[in-house]
Amino acid sequence: MSHQVRLDDDVYERIKSQKRSDETFSEAIERLTSEWTLLDFADGEPVVDAETHRDALERSEKRGIEDTRERLKRMGVEDDG
Repeated sequence: MSHQVRLDDDVYERIKSQKRSDETFSEAIERLTSEWTLLDFADGEPVVDAETHRDALERSEKRGIEDTRERLKRMGVEDDG
């Protein structure tokens, strides 16, 4: 089913500017009015600051190294690291 909808010129232009070349206006409106998009996360403050993120990465890397060493030990392989 198809419907006609009136849009103010500025609203039409905003949708048109966000519309992808491979989608219809209906698809663009559906995408743009969905509950959230990745762009929602780009506009605001970061969820985690850079230092916290860096610390989490370092902890993850250390856990990975420790896990690998433990596996090598269980396999009887000498760790040079």
